[in-house]
Parts: sequence; C-alpha cells; structure tokens
Amino acid sequence: MSLVRDDVIAEQDVGSSSESSSSAVSWGPVIAGAVAAAATTLLLMLLGSGLGFTAVSPWPSQSVSLTSLAASTAVWLVIVQWLSAGLGGYLTGRLRTKWVGIHTNETFFRDTAHGFLTWALATLLVVFLLASAFSSVVGTGVQAVSSVASGAAMGASAGATSNGAGQNDPTSYFVDALFRSTDPARLTGPGAEGDAAAVSQAGRILVTSAINGQVSAEDKSYLEMLVAARTGLSQPDAAKRVDAVLAQVDAAKQKTQEAADTGRKAAAALALVGALSLVIGAFIASAAAALGGAQRDEEEELFRNRKA
Repeated sequence: MSLVRDDVIAEQDVGSSSESSSSAVSWGPVIAGAVAAAATTLLLMLLGSGLGFTAVSPWPSQSVSLTSLAASTAVWLVIVQWLSAGLGGYLTGRLRTKWVGIHTNETFFRDTAHGFLTWALATLLVVFLLASAFSSVVGTGVQAVSSVASGAAMGASAGATSNGAGQNDPTSYFVDALFRSTDPARLTGPGAEGDAAAVSQAGRILVTSAINGQVSAEDKSYLEMLVAARTGLSQPDAAKRVDAVLAQVDAAKQKTQEAADTGRKAAAALALVGALSLVIGAFIASAAAALGGAQRDEEEELFRNRKA
C-alpha cells in the first residue's frame, strides 16, 4: 500500500516539475515596442537634424562653434535613446499578458529581457533604415560624380590634344625635369614657353613638392629662375616670391592636416558617445519594460480585487 502511494507522489512531483510548452518570450509585445521605439528614434533624429541645421550658418558670426555643435549632438543622441528606448520598453511591459505560476523574480527577469529584446530589435530596424537611405544617397552621388568625372576627362583629353603637351600625364613632372633650361634667355626669347605652359609647369612642381613634403633645391632654383624670366623680377625678388608661395603651400597643408586630425578626433568621440547612448538605451528599455510589466500586473490584481 505504501509502495503504491510512493509511486503516486513521485508521479505528481514529476508532473509538477515539467516545463511549460509555451515560450517565455512574448514576441508580439516585443515587436510592437520595437516598432514604436524605431519610429520615435527616426522622428527625434529628424527633429535634431532640423535644429542642428538652424544652428549652423555659413557666416562665422552667426554660427555655433564646432565644439558646441559636437557637445549638443552627443547630448541629443543620449536624449533620443532615453526617450525612444523608454517608450518602447514601457509599451512592451504593458502589452504582454500576465504570467501565472511563476515567481516574482522570474517575472521581473522576463520583463527586463523583453525590454532588452525590444531595444535590440529597434536598433536593428533603425540601422537597416538608415543603411538603406545612405546607400540610396551614395548611389546617387556616385552617379553624379561619374558624370562629372566623365565630362572632365573628355575636356582634359580635348585640351591635351589641342596643346599636344599631355597635361594630365603623371610623368609630366619628370618630363619637365628632363627638358628644363638653365639659360634664362631661353625662357623669354624666341621659342620660349608661353605663360600658360610656364604656369602648368610650376603647378606640377608645387603639387609634387606638396606630395613629397618638401621642395628640392633643384625645383626651387628652377622656380626662381622661371618666375624671374616670366615676370621681369630680379633674382632676389623672385626668390622672395617663391619662398612666400612655398610658405603659403606649407600653411595650407598644415591646415588640411589639422582639419583631418580634428575630424578624426570628432569621429572617435562620436563613436564613443554613440556606443554610450546605446548602452543607456538598453538599460532604459529594460527598466521601462520591468516598470510597465509591474504596473500591468498591479492594475490587473487591483481590478480583480475590486470585482470580487
């Protein structure tokens, strides 16, 4: 008799410890919250872009500084994640059905997990939408650049054919170096190069020097002689003019490098802030889902008590 009772108790224990056939994830509320969060993110991003464009002006006295713009952008990214993730997570917690037969801690964990899934799905939706829009813009830009480049190439080919000088040949600088004259009279006398050819030759010297990072002594001497021959300046005055122009080239190169370095730092800071805003969004979505789920269960329990 006791053996039969032990078998019944064992069977009851096995039955009570079996897993539920339904999943612990309620995808309906998760998808609904993710869609709401993604839509809110896009709306706030458009709003932030509009406010940012109004703050930027081509006139230096009427535009905000780059530092202020970067700081406001970082703050706005955090606000966007805070609002969109909070709304999506809260909706997910309020829309899910009540779980019965589980501990309160498990309910809290499931609500938190649902909020995190909502944030993750919303982030993927926003990335997909922005990537599609970016691909469309890049495709249009590539077509426009290709058209401009084709027109420029045709014009350059026509100019090279008419001049017979091969202006766009990468070896033009080295060809110039082969046929440079050391006699100033040959630069201004019969058969001398015209102003356009001299300007092109000087331009190739400056470009090559900028790429190499310095001007060779031979190039500098030839530039001084070329400037003196074509402008009528004395050799010392021509040397001063060449030095002034080379200094301007170095200053422009320095500004370009500083701008590139500033852009690199800004991009790194923006990436770090973006990652931080995503972490904040994940936390807010999880907390909002737990809050929404707890309020949903409390209100349902209050309604049942009043009805009883």
